Amino acid sequence: MDQILIVDDEPDIRDLIRLHLERAGWDIAEAESGRQAIFSVREQPVSLIVLDIMMDDGNGFEVLRYLQEHQPETLVIALSARKEVEDKIDALGLGADDYMTKPFSPMELVARIQAHLRRRHPETSSGPDVIQMNNLILDIDNYVLINDGERHELTQVECELLQVFMRNPDRVLTKSEIYKQIWQHENYDDNNLSVFISRIRKMLESAPGSQAHLHTVRGIGYRFSGDGR
Repeated sequence: MDQILIVDDEPDIRDLIRLHLERAGWDIAEAESGRQAIFSVREQPVSLIVLDIMMDDGNGFEVLRYLQEHQPETLVIALSARKEVEDKIDALGLGADDYMTKPFSPMELVARIQAHLRRRHPETSSGPDVIQMNNLILDIDNYVLINDGERHELTQVECELLQVFMRNPDRVLTKSEIYKQIWQHENYDDNNLSVFISRIRKMLESAPGSQAHLHTVRGIGYRFSGDGR
């Protein structure tokens, strides 16, 4: 059974989330601070963390930094009462897989958790474990991209986005198509996608001999090219 850690310094929020997540059948742990969360996952890793970004002992960004360095496979849904785009960009840039602003719908949170965990544990294999295109290799099982010999550790969303692009070379993918494949619906926050696209583009362009490019098709979406075009 997947275990989920709820990290929030407001007991009422933790109680609300725990109630809905336990009803959905998950094993729940709680932490009331970032420091407590880091100690908890050191002792017992979890499948997913629902993480409040702004807490009294600093903020959840320290938790994200710890996970990025030590447990990058852990899924994270970040929560925040702040709606600033910069906070969202920072959280996603540090490896969060999703971002929701308070107040939020507990049922929507449950649905997003189900979607992330379903992709983490697919019932059947869909396609090869490795996709290779010229000097670009995507190791799906290990969440690794090798670009002209340069290795990059990936988050789950980054790995899934690269799978979509590498399986559809030279095809223009609309944002709605991408949202539906990655997040299971068409009306996702455009800022989230933009952050992930920016991070993937940096990985693709980081190696001197790289031939892979991710092109923006203005007003429509993106096109991936693996041969330098």
